[in-house]
Amino acid sequence: MEDKTKKPKNQINIELKEDVAQGTYSNLAIITHSSSEFVLDFVRVMPGIPKAEVKSRIILTPEHAKRLLMALQDNVEKFEKAHGKVKNIEPGGPIMPMNFGGPTGQA
Repeated sequence: MEDKTKKPKNQINIELKEDVAQGTYSNLAIITHSSSEFVLDFVRVMPGIPKAEVKSRIILTPEHAKRLLMALQDNVEKFEKAHGKVKNIEPGGPIMPMNFGGPTGQA
């Protein structure tokens, strides 16, 4: 008789701790690479504050970076099917609106 409580092969038990589950907001990603790794720095830029802080850094092998690229592509396609096209940004244009689309402060 087969034991049904056994986990299937190659199944990973992933734990999501409460402090990590809250997430970290980022509105800028800086990507660099060497011959052996990709480094993704996630930054939070706040209006009126000239210094931005890296909130999280993820280091990937080139193979995992490509898997991440494919997974993001797949998920964006699924998102667009459900919610409509994501607005394109112009290549070579500004990375982000530094006024965050809100009113500009005046003195």
